[in-house]
Amino acid sequence: MLEIKFGTDGWRGVIAEDYTFDNVRRCSQGFSSYLVEKGYKGKRIVIGYDKRFHSENFAKTASEVLAGNGFKVLLTNSATPTPVISYSVTSQNAVGAINITASHNPPTDNGFKVRDQNGGAIPPQDLKRIEDLIPESVNDVNIISFAKASQQKLIELFDPKPDYIKHISDLVDLELIRNAGLKILVDPMWGNNANWFSELLSGGTTQISEIHNDRNPIFPDMKRPEPIPPNINVGLTKTIEMQSDVLIISDGDGDRLGIGDENGNFLNQLEVYALLAYYLLEIKKERGPIVKTLSTTSMLNKLGKIYNVPVYETGVGFKYVAPKMIETNAMIGGEESGGYAFRGNVPERDGILAGLYFLDMMVKLKKSPAQLLRLLFDVVGDHYYDRIDSSFSGDRQTKEKLILDSKPATIGSLKVLDLNTTDGFKFSLEDGGWLLIRFSGTEPIIRVYCETTHANLVQSILQDGLRIAGIQ
Repeated sequence: MLEIKFGTDGWRGVIAEDYTFDNVRRCSQGFSSYLVEKGYKGKRIVIGYDKRFHSENFAKTASEVLAGNGFKVLLTNSATPTPVISYSVTSQNAVGAINITASHNPPTDNGFKVRDQNGGAIPPQDLKRIEDLIPESVNDVNIISFAKASQQKLIELFDPKPDYIKHISDLVDLELIRNAGLKILVDPMWGNNANWFSELLSGGTTQISEIHNDRNPIFPDMKRPEPIPPNINVGLTKTIEMQSDVLIISDGDGDRLGIGDENGNFLNQLEVYALLAYYLLEIKKERGPIVKTLSTTSMLNKLGKIYNVPVYETGVGFKYVAPKMIETNAMIGGEESGGYAFRGNVPERDGILAGLYFLDMMVKLKKSPAQLLRLLFDVVGDHYYDRIDSSFSGDRQTKEKLILDSKPATIGSLKVLDLNTTDGFKFSLEDGGWLLIRFSGTEPIIRVYCETTHANLVQSILQDGLRIAGIQ
């Protein structure tokens, strides 16, 4: 049988090739055994899913295994955004969750995410324990049929929406946004956030329009449901055509946020993260630590100094961010992929709450997205970012040795000050910027990222990064 490994955020595979019903059963048994070790047998587990091919049936399969191991399963009654599934862990007094989703992966894939009793990502050492407990054969999986488990009340369908909406309403003044007279375009990328913003904000002077809000597992108009160019280009064009004030973009499972401004320009994830941190510090007057992955913006470090709050840097992925947020009672945590989590919510990326906070910032400051970005740069200075993803072949260890042995004195004509190998290879540059070369945790891809204060050096920094990685 396939050896199942958890990457940055769970296990993902190609449907019918390695992502099969039997392998979902094996994964579910590993998680069940882990929960039993934790002393949680008989407790509640939330299971949810996205709109990918067969996701609802993979979720039912997982629920049969959890029920077969003596757990009480609460299965969402429809495709549900990841942050809503995570919040349901706490609202339903559950001890964990399974989420059937491949998030932003190509349409051929599906995935298996697990969450802890806080609704957050499970730390790396516990993910490794789950891996170790996955049986080699499906014959070693405990299963009870869906019909029998439902009859015995071991599996129950439930609607997670009312509790989440009540919770969100306590964090954001929805009425204020609802009556702000904004024209908002929403692109849920054929995914789980379809119609959520419309439901939350309709009924006032603000107008909500949506595109790509049906179920379509092949994700037309985009390579994959990831809220970055070129996948968002249709939405950006529509923003101009419809004269919208802002474009709110979610990925396929609804935990990430992308923003397009009123001119059809994309605000990258680093800019949005810095803006959300600024909003909490300056508008909501909150104070507390900021948690960031090493692949996200140094603007957060500058905000930390200005507002006298600590900034903690972790490896890439919420399996590192979530535990650090809990440990430090962080005000905000986030990563370069567009996932942001907030104190007062669960320690999990929440594309819905992040989008509402961004809209609240627009309303309270009476500024457009482009004006907000200019305001941020007036505070921390102009910053420029880009990233190149490249597939690679051959041995990863050989590539890593090549990068480690390169020892460049300069990158993009900027002096290299330091190398951080916590998660990938991050070269600190003399302008306060950086270059990061990192292997994807879910795909055979090398990611090369950079941030700099020099707009004219972005591409030369990236090209030097590709050469260091042996791609060019």
